[in-house]
Amino acid sequence: MGDRIAKLQRKTKETDIRINFNIDGRGISMINTGIGFFNHMLEGVAKHGFFDLQLECEGDLAVDCHHTIEDCGIVFGNAIREALSDKAGIRRYGSCILPMDETLVLCAVDLSGRPYLAYDADFTTDKIGYMDTEMIREFFYAVSYAAGMNLHIKVLSPGNNHHMAEAMFKAFARALDEATAIDPRIEGILSTKGSL
Repeated sequence: MGDRIAKLQRKTKETDIRINFNIDGRGISMINTGIGFFNHMLEGVAKHGFFDLQLECEGDLAVDCHHTIEDCGIVFGNAIREALSDKAGIRRYGSCILPMDETLVLCAVDLSGRPYLAYDADFTTDKIGYMDTEMIREFFYAVSYAAGMNLHIKVLSPGNNHHMAEAMFKAFARALDEATAIDPRIEGILSTKGSL
């Protein structure tokens, strides 16, 4: 197995994003998006997924947080896709039911190559810090479509909005870690079609 690493840059009139992503990392992160709570969520993804993640984004935050968060999702999804290469030997599926205090979140991932997001979460505040709560769905939508990932996220027990969001990102990290793990029993691609 070679290094499963991606290094990408995406620049538009709205954002300039650079990412270094190592699937087989130790949970080390350096994140700067200009949005403190979003930084915190991405740091959690790195830590709980055991990914090494460096992400720097200069976005048009004078407008709002939308372009920054959505475009970071696109770049992160592209990095996942590139780092996985042909997906040989990976488990493909991953899932996690994660508690955080009073909240409980389910996340399931299939690295099928077919993008789809099923998202079920109702927030009672418009913002957490400087991050719009409606952008949580937009981030995961962008990741799922850029990575070619079937992604289901469902808040089973709602509660504090911070806890709900954090449980969602951490559950995603753990499910993705499981799905990207190499299983020595798998020869080639885990699909009867022979490709993902």
